[in-house]
Amino acid sequence: MKYFLFVLFFVFVSCTNKKNENSTPIQKVIVIQPLGDFSLNEAERVLSEIKAINPNVVLRKNIEFPKGSYYQPRNRYRADSIIKSLKNNIEKDSVIVGLSNFDISTTKNGIKDWGVMGLGYNPGKSCVVSTFRLSRKNKNEQFYKLVLHELGHTEGLPYCKVKTCLMRDAKGGNPFNEEKSFCNNCKSFLENKGWSLI
Repeated sequence: MKYFLFVLFFVFVSCTNKKNENSTPIQKVIVIQPLGDFSLNEAERVLSEIKAINPNVVLRKNIEFPKGSYYQPRNRYRADSIIKSLKNNIEKDSVIVGLSNFDISTTKNGIKDWGVMGLGYNPGKSCVVSTFRLSRKNKNEQFYKLVLHELGHTEGLPYCKVKTCLMRDAKGGNPFNEEKSFCNNCKSFLENKGWSLI
């Protein structure tokens, strides 16, 4: 009987320790996937910036836009088709972000072809961002904020009502110059997911 109680106690302690070890969030591998003729220099800039919050980031070689994603009537690519294709090209504990210079769109609020700066599953494994609608003046800074915004969605963050937060809804505009960083609530959420935010 004593032996049985000892074994039972050992199993309980072992399970408890495993639970505590597993409660530490594991950072996903972020895969950066340039699309079409996206600039290698711009992709490498995004790579170095992302490394500040997650060292588990890799940059892939450029690939063509997924077959069937081109929307000829508006000379754009369908963001929903892109993320659907990209999510099948990564491992289980990874998230992929497609980088585009071309205009992208999705269906929103009953509008079949709504132009967007980015789109991501919420939560999910893939997102896509485009430089097309960003201002030329602060393009690099805005693009990095856009990447963080869409990656935030893939972690499960919804739009935020705080106007200076990176998770703010653009509502058809470009508010990135007003956005400073993640608000305290969004920051806390992402840190619990393993992000290293200052």
